[in-house]
Amino acid sequence: MKTNDAVTALAALAQESRLAVFRLLVRNAPDGLTAGVIGEQLALPAPTLSFHLKALALAGLVTTAQEGRYVRYRAEMAGINALIGFLTDDCCGGRPGLCSPKDW
Repeated sequence: MKTNDAVTALAALAQESRLAVFRLLVRNAPDGLTAGVIGEQLALPAPTLSFHLKALALAGLVTTAQEGRYVRYRAEMAGINALIGFLTDDCCGGRPGLCSPKDW
């Protein structure tokens, strides 16, 4: 992952509603949820939810799949795993065996 991609992903998650949407999708992985269900569970109006889902999709953290007249949203686990990898790539001076919090 490039630095600018990491910044985009972190910026997308640095907003309370978007973080809640992403965490909800992670809890419902791999099946994902439709926008209607997400909106109901998080009490977000459709236009607001659409705005947040677009930001998460542009950051590579959410994917979509058309299912008839509905759109299903899924957490893009490869995207979040790439971000985590980027953040921890240089952990412990390049000695990943030392990077477990239980060792701190």
